[in-house]
Amino acid sequence: MNYADLFRVTLPEFALEIAALLVLVVDLAFLRKAAYKLRIVVAALLGVAGCAAAAWAVLQQGSGGLSFPASHELLLATGGFTAVAQTGILTLTALTLFLLIDSEFTRHVGEYVAVVLMAASGGLLIAGAQDLLLIFIGLELLSLGLYILTAFAKSSGKSAEAAMKYYLFGGMSAAFLLFGFSYLYGISGSTNLHQILLAANGIRGQQAAPLLYVAIVLIAAGLGFKVAAVPFHLWAPDTYEGAPAPAAAFIASVSKVASFALLISICTAALHVFDRSASFVGATVQLSTATQPVFPGFRVPWSLVLTLFAAGSMALGNLAALVQISVRRLLAYSAIAHAGYILLGLAFFSYSPRSAGAVLYYVLTYGLTTIGAFGVVAVVERATGSDRLDAFLGLHKRSPLLAAVLLVLFLSLAGIPPLVGFWAKFNLFATVLGVSAGPVPFALVALAVGLSAVSLYYYLQVLKRAYVMPAVDETPIKAHPVTLAVLVLIAAAVVALGCFPALLGNWIGSFSPMM
Repeated sequence: MNYADLFRVTLPEFALEIAALLVLVVDLAFLRKAAYKLRIVVAALLGVAGCAAAAWAVLQQGSGGLSFPASHELLLATGGFTAVAQTGILTLTALTLFLLIDSEFTRHVGEYVAVVLMAASGGLLIAGAQDLLLIFIGLELLSLGLYILTAFAKSSGKSAEAAMKYYLFGGMSAAFLLFGFSYLYGISGSTNLHQILLAANGIRGQQAAPLLYVAIVLIAAGLGFKVAAVPFHLWAPDTYEGAPAPAAAFIASVSKVASFALLISICTAALHVFDRSASFVGATVQLSTATQPVFPGFRVPWSLVLTLFAAGSMALGNLAALVQISVRRLLAYSAIAHAGYILLGLAFFSYSPRSAGAVLYYVLTYGLTTIGAFGVVAVVERATGSDRLDAFLGLHKRSPLLAAVLLVLFLSLAGIPPLVGFWAKFNLFATVLGVSAGPVPFALVALAVGLSAVSLYYYLQVLKRAYVMPAVDETPIKAHPVTLAVLVLIAAAVVALGCFPALLGNWIGSFSPMM
């Protein structure tokens, strides 16, 4: 293998690792006795600089990737939707680091930022991986970082409990995933996604077919945990509630983007293998007949599993959120519901490959919005000592700007026009309705729209306390200027992208012609 090519393809990950080491050296060697606020600002800014350098490296890479010279099997993809997902991961990581500036849950700020950057490098690896071994390494690098971040508030019992539950469920999901991967390797004799799917297409109707279906179920279970899909969602409410707010924002945004990028990668690899009318360049698929159904042998079980995950996640997530009194847990069940919406788009990927664009649009805008939501919750929680609904009473009097940000973000999560959340749902649902697969897509979209209306109730419960119900304590809530500026910037971006939805859509489309 040409190691110069390996370095070129992994330059974004390399930039993050260098930044992580630099943060540790500066904090431990030069700032250990400095004021806490100075340490946290320096660590966060170095981390953001590392994300910026990595994003520059991603944008400089063209479509292609790293392949084995002998077999030309693709290991890591660059360009196309991979570049979109990686840029989104880095941007969201930088925003969560800005939220750290107003936090006081740990004195080990250098170590925290280093773990965030190393976990983000795992997310970058996942987004471009085209080999089972690289996929598993990336997933575990990301997951191990998330377990550590969840437990970083050492003085909090909830943080330790959440980390333990997250770790146990994560270990089980990794076992499912690895077991499924082993079946795929046994069936195909290869760890390359394209070779595996090619072999899967050749065993339809043979004795190995049941093993293929078992592998699909096991892999779907492992990946379902990563995106908090029902019935593998049990870790999410406790983790969102117990983790430090910046860590919870990172889990809710960056890990979702990386996991859904992997699901898109699997679907795209299958599209490349089984649709002979498609031409594959790097991580991009160009279709000559986009309306033709593809990979029929693999499509049915994979689509069925994703459809069941989507329906269950939408239903349980929205209904369980109705009875929550903790805003963090409310956001956790909301995240489960949003995962269901996104899985709905992926379930019909084989019928409408352009749904990848709608999925990326949705997951990126959701990640941006949920970081802002956790930022507001963190500020209120520090001021009141609680994240319960009543902690938001009279927020518009205690902090009018913070209440305005909360209003924009929650209405966007509910899908109210003209905010970006509305366009994300509209694009996704329209894509699903455009497929030719009988009445099932229409029924699922009808369910999604109905449950989106249900979600408006629990989002309005928070806003009702912020704007309508009287405050018990009218003491002003103050936030760090940097935190407040970041939250206002996120809210402004949500409004701007909603008023001009083509901005993000055209940017995504410029990277991948398939979208």
